[in-house]
Amino acid sequence: MKLKDILLFILVLLGVSVALYYLTLTGFGWGQWLLAAINVVFFGLFLVLLQFRRKVARLPGSVYLAFVIAFFAEMYGFALTMYIFMGVFGYSNIYSLEFILTKVMGQKLFENIFMHFIFPASKVIMGIGMLLVIFGWKQIHDGKGQLVTTGLYAYVRHPQYIGFLLITLGMNVQFLTIITLALWPIVAIVYYKLAKTEEKDAEEQFGEEFLEYKRKVPGWIPRIRKNS
Repeated sequence: MKLKDILLFILVLLGVSVALYYLTLTGFGWGQWLLAAINVVFFGLFLVLLQFRRKVARLPGSVYLAFVIAFFAEMYGFALTMYIFMGVFGYSNIYSLEFILTKVMGQKLFENIFMHFIFPASKVIMGIGMLLVIFGWKQIHDGKGQLVTTGLYAYVRHPQYIGFLLITLGMNVQFLTIITLALWPIVAIVYYKLAKTEEKDAEEQFGEEFLEYKRKVPGWIPRIRKNS
């Protein structure tokens, strides 16, 4: 890896860490629509790093954005999940679906586990996803229309799409709501279908070169050892 790439990685990592810390590290409280809007804009900007040359690529972006809006609207705007549990089940202090565990292990123990394990884990997952999107885009941009098979693309064929799945998964780990629980499988399905469509296009454009790459490199789950 070149020195400039290492420096760029460090800068991006610092930027991602600061953004995640200040944008999503606040106490529970609703009606904070400005904070919700800032988060939606920030996470929505990652869509700029995808190419929208065809209409088929717009649906996954729209579903991702709908997920982000639903997530932050409920986290900082209107606590739909909490009100449902209060109205239907009579449960109090169920801010998100994870908080159902308070009925099993108690409020204090759960909050300690949440703040020291669940919350940091969500940031790690989201941070990895953001880095995959950013550096996946950089490699595609630097490839200038050629088939990219090095760097992240030497381990998986769709690092950017994995990145979007990890970003949304990390959000669910942090603050799982009824709506985002229902939306996440849809996010996964539309990005999987988009990846299949783009692979057909790549096969038509690059022919045997892409087929050989496809045989060597997995689509979504990297192998333990890198192929030579």
